[in-house]
Amino acid sequence: MAENKKMNTLQIPKQNISQCETLFDKINVIRTYGAKALINQVNWKDEFPKTLPVSVQLVHDGKRLYLYYIVTGEKLRAVNTKDFGSIWEDSCVEFFMQREGEKTYRNFECNPLGALLAAHREARDTAQDLVHEMPAIVRHTTIFHRYSDDEQQVSDWTLYLEIPKKALGFAENESLSGQKIRANFYKCGNNTPEPHFLSWCPIDLPKPNFHTPQFFGTLELV
Repeated sequence: MAENKKMNTLQIPKQNISQCETLFDKINVIRTYGAKALINQVNWKDEFPKTLPVSVQLVHDGKRLYLYYIVTGEKLRAVNTKDFGSIWEDSCVEFFMQREGEKTYRNFECNPLGALLAAHREARDTAQDLVHEMPAIVRHTTIFHRYSDDEQQVSDWTLYLEIPKKALGFAENESLSGQKIRANFYKCGNNTPEPHFLSWCPIDLPKPNFHTPQFFGTLELV
């Protein structure tokens, strides 16, 4: 199986974000200081050529990882309202990560309603849902509906995601500072009006598959 020869690397800055009074203050810190990744790799162009502007910015505070996704101009699908549902069928943004030296990995998938799928996996079909970690994972979404130039309804939406280190696989006595995490960011929508499969790091496989740690890039948490 091919591996990612040109590995993307992103340095995630540390910010004292937990001292912010409101969620919107936290978002402002992420947008001002966060490292930015463009989710723009169209890996299966022949069958799924759709692309759209998608980005994610990240900071950490040693105890939590903070992510802020921005999706622009999507023909939205938001059906799943409960956690651990078929989130990937909706308009969906995803974060897959793996600690250095581990064979297992974790995936966090969220739709515009804030419904979340979070799991610890050995493979695509072998997973343990992060049920006990879910109450500590913070989610906040916004949706702005508008019409495009060709009078089609599209939506701009955002996701604020706050993940504690335990959900990422770190112990209470470990800090995120100085850690390296292998990861990839995704944008998909299997059953949306315009199905698409976008990633931060390219995936060299014949069919759509995001469960591919061999193609993860690196996040350096400074």
